[in-house]
Amino acid sequence: MALKKSAIFLQNACLQHRYIRSQDLSNIVERPERLRAVNIGLAAAISHLEDLLPDASGINNTTTPPDPNDLAAALNKMTLESESKSLKIPVIQSEAKVDILQNPAVKFIHGDIDGDVYLETLQEWVKQSLDKIIEGESEIPEGYSQGDLYLCPESLNAIQGALGAVCEAVDTVISKSFDRAFVAIRPPGHHCGEDSPSGFCFVNNVAVAAAHAHLKHGINRIAIFDIDLHHGNGTQSIVWQINEETYRQKLEQEAGVPAAERPGAQIYYGSIHDILSYPCEDGKSGLVQAASTSIHNAHGQFIENIHLQTYTSEEHFWTELYEKRYKQVLHKAQEFLDATGGPGDDVLIFISCGMDACEHEYESMSRHNRKVPASFYYRFARDACTLSDKYARGRVISVLEGGYSDRALTSGSMAHFVGLTDLPTSAKADESWWSVENLIELEKATKKRRGGRPSLPAAGSTRQWIERTLTILAPLDNTAASVVSSLRAPPPPPMSMTLRDRSKSAKVSTPPSSPPRSTRGKASTSKSKPKAKGRPSKGGDTLEAPLKSESISSASSNEDETSVPADPEPKKLPRVILKLGKPQSSDTAS
Repeated sequence: MALKKSAIFLQNACLQHRYIRSQDLSNIVERPERLRAVNIGLAAAISHLEDLLPDASGINNTTTPPDPNDLAAALNKMTLESESKSLKIPVIQSEAKVDILQNPAVKFIHGDIDGDVYLETLQEWVKQSLDKIIEGESEIPEGYSQGDLYLCPESLNAIQGALGAVCEAVDTVISKSFDRAFVAIRPPGHHCGEDSPSGFCFVNNVAVAAAHAHLKHGINRIAIFDIDLHHGNGTQSIVWQINEETYRQKLEQEAGVPAAERPGAQIYYGSIHDILSYPCEDGKSGLVQAASTSIHNAHGQFIENIHLQTYTSEEHFWTELYEKRYKQVLHKAQEFLDATGGPGDDVLIFISCGMDACEHEYESMSRHNRKVPASFYYRFARDACTLSDKYARGRVISVLEGGYSDRALTSGSMAHFVGLTDLPTSAKADESWWSVENLIELEKATKKRRGGRPSLPAAGSTRQWIERTLTILAPLDNTAASVVSSLRAPPPPPMSMTLRDRSKSAKVSTPPSSPPRSTRGKASTSKSKPKAKGRPSKGGDTLEAPLKSESISSASSNEDETSVPADPEPKKLPRVILKLGKPQSSDTAS
């Protein structure tokens, strides 16, 4: 049997979505730099996999070598060998974008029977974002979380680019150019319902991709696995509505109503998440109940939710938790596919791949200790691919959701893409590739130095896979840097203080700060009223001068190292008291 082909889809437009409400970014976790951490992990995965995969270009390396005196032939051979290695795993820099007001799949998920109210509103929020901030208001309207949602003038480019990339991945997989795809995009999407942005999410990327597969390619049965630390309440809500409509059509047909031209989609949603974390941390009954729902082939619904548990050892995780609990989402998906027709061309599998459950995530994000080892992302991908091989012609599309520390993103993306990649029976992936020791070595090699460029070690000064990773990463870094450098720095807000105000402010002013690092918990779900510029809200938000464009750089993945140091104490000038009158020898400056 031929090996299934895997590809990586990147979208640099996603770098344009930035937090500009304040210049202090120390607590902003959903940041453009996340994508570089993912790229590092993907580059490392490619560097390990290349030597295990057969030659994708068909070049026969045993052919007679060219005449060493023929320089052109020698250079051509070197070029072909380099290309044959890189072609083994394609990295596609997607430039696809969708118009959210025109695209049928987006309208199918986020539209409204009375018009595209939410989509038009979102577009208007983006358009007004800079003016709102300059005027000292929040770009996010009152009633929505000020800590978890933010927009800037380029956010629409990022949102439409993210949707374009996932839809392009669907088209490519359905056309059989590739069998599996990993799509690295942001902002994430699984918390966004039909018209309810929350938890960093403004549109639901995976739901739109599923709708695109259904409307354009006739994919009528879809399984979505959500392995983010947080329950994908938005995705589950959308899935429920789609299944409800399909079930209604079925009942009408049984009652004698003519069948619709297009059969409705049937979708299975299976999630593994921490019930103690966002969006359930407040204990709101509706959210907790939804995140605990298990319903199968009743009222047209196919939903399974599994709660993460604390593991005490690797053996405990794999033998007790993974095999006996977490794999239930895979078993229930198999039951769904069997109940709806078995294997077929109309089946497609998606993974909402959040990496914030990873053992290397910030403690503030996964503070309930409901984590998974990095190898979970490898093994779950392998098991999902096995299910797909049986039911969906091997087709799997995985889409980035959460994951906020660099080490969680790098290790998770490396392990996950290795799991999505078929290897010859004679080859085997090594789970030590993403060991802590190797991650530390990788972080040191890819850390950006002064000037924004990583320090490239001399050839032979480090291990070959590190050198190869840096070679793969370099053009990705360069392309990303060109996108970021092209962003126009928004103008600072106008100075509103008078000279008298400025003279007094030295006694009372405090440096600007960003909102507290979002845990997507209690603080983040409060509906705080937008505050005036520079005045903290209950959630700790401040509205300050917009952020200027900065180069994308990778922070250390260790949480202690990622924290931004506090501003140094301002240098105090000596007080000088000028005394009028006859000078006295005993007077000195104090």
